[in-house]
Amino acid sequence: MIHLNLGSNLNSTFGTRFENITIAINLLLERKIKILKVSNFYETPSYPNQKLPKYLNIGVLADFKNDHNVLLKNIKLIEKKLGRTKTKKNDPRVIDIDIIDFKGIIKDSTKLNIPHPKAYLRNFVLYPILEIDPNWSHPILKKNAQFLIDKLSQKSRIEITRLHKNVNIQI
Repeated sequence: MIHLNLGSNLNSTFGTRFENITIAINLLLERKIKILKVSNFYETPSYPNQKLPKYLNIGVLADFKNDHNVLLKNIKLIEKKLGRTKTKKNDPRVIDIDIIDFKGIIKDSTKLNIPHPKAYLRNFVLYPILEIDPNWSHPILKKNAQFLIDKLSQKSRIEITRLHKNVNIQI
């Protein structure tokens, strides 16, 4: 299985943060990325500057017949189509699509690191995974999402809000 995380903290010419993520999911589908499950939306403060707009994130469980390099290429095209531009690290963005886990593969290169190097530290990654794939295990740490959530700081565990709103797609 493949785990993706999609986030947005800026409106775009396409609409709100919710709409940016929904459009991105639909563009993934158009590119033959099979969406199996999608989490609810989760909202978190911007990091490290909490004065910036809050982030919305979702987790996606997917399948894809091609390799991780082709998936990454598709993701970059989708991000560009939605208006993402390269900015400084942690700056607000219209859309961000991360490959969290690609079929358990471990890869470390200049273009792509999988599993995502900081996934185990991020509440907005772990809570959606727990929701859609509670049996998932981190490929390197060999720990499930609940275990990793329990290791987060108290602040990190309480500053995330699960919104009872779903992506508007048919899977």
